[in-house]
Amino acid sequence: MIDSVYLDHNATTPMRPQAIAAMAEVMHAVGNASSVHTFGRAMRARVDRARATVATLVGAKAADIVFTGGGTEANNTVLQGAGRRRVVISAIEHDSVRLATDGAVVVPVTADGVIDLDALSHLLAASSEPGLVSVMLANNETGVIQPVADVVRIARTAGALVHCDAVQAAGKIAIDMTALGVDYLTLSAHKLGGPQGVGAVVLRPGVPFTAGQRGGGQERGRRAGTENTAGIAGFGAAATVAAEALSSSAALAVLRDKMEHDLAQVAPDAQIFGGGTSRLPNTSCVAMPGVAATTQLMALDLAGVAVSAGSACSSGKVKPSHVLAAMGATESEAASALRISLGWTTTADHVGRFVGAWSDLYRRLSPASRPATAAA
Repeated sequence: MIDSVYLDHNATTPMRPQAIAAMAEVMHAVGNASSVHTFGRAMRARVDRARATVATLVGAKAADIVFTGGGTEANNTVLQGAGRRRVVISAIEHDSVRLATDGAVVVPVTADGVIDLDALSHLLAASSEPGLVSVMLANNETGVIQPVADVVRIARTAGALVHCDAVQAAGKIAIDMTALGVDYLTLSAHKLGGPQGVGAVVLRPGVPFTAGQRGGGQERGRRAGTENTAGIAGFGAAATVAAEALSSSAALAVLRDKMEHDLAQVAPDAQIFGGGTSRLPNTSCVAMPGVAATTQLMALDLAGVAVSAGSACSSGKVKPSHVLAAMGATESEAASALRISLGWTTTADHVGRFVGAWSDLYRRLSPASRPATAAA
């Protein structure tokens, strides 16, 4: 694995050393953050510090942070606990939003993968019942950034609350919850260099919120259960580093753009989904025409390069992408698409390794490359 290249940071990014150190410190200590003695108060202080740093990352207040067991729990908790029966979601939401409630109204997206704001306005106007609108800040498969502030403006005219899944965006672009205007924001630690199994709901003060877990007074009664203090400490440390490292996003965008340029030189017929609109600086979704994503994944893995096909939240299964289908991709186009996601450990050599391996595979297997090979 020493020579392997990891380009699947949207699935999970390597833990920051600072997060590991913070977790190790907690693991070497003892105490329950709900206890009133010295040991408990020390643990409570660690949780409170992490709460403050996570809040700072998204322009919120510490009191508005509710720690959860991950992004999926955070999304489920909001959609089920906001007190709105009518839920409206975009067609490209993560499964933890799409499957959180029954009967959600789905808003289409454009060919670039951006929510159709006119359609959203019409759907909200079609019912007098105030609803909850859930739109992600950036898509996990394509990296396409959504016009969340515009979504909020439209939702407010219909009396709707707004939830924003910022799991994939946090740590990659600057986030200001107040500027976005959303009522609920959700996060996950392992997407920004923290541990897996820790997330957060960020609440606008005063919004309705029913706890998804009951049985204890933790998290101000908003999420029962003994806090994962080590994980929360790691989350806080990773949030601090992520905030400081936001300026390095431009360098990732340069690497990503060069990668896409180099792929286009080799394969002019390669399709980049969402390439014509604003995206996360680290994310590229590329289709190799005529070659199944599963074939590409296996071949690249054998070449020591790790990427993915769509979301990595399906128990290791590769399934048709609802995101690309919503963008108008054909079944064959969607079935040949890979997600390449860069991160804080990515180097130019890593990207070059991927381009070389992908190009070799294209020349060997893509139907479009065969005439040129035969002529040579």
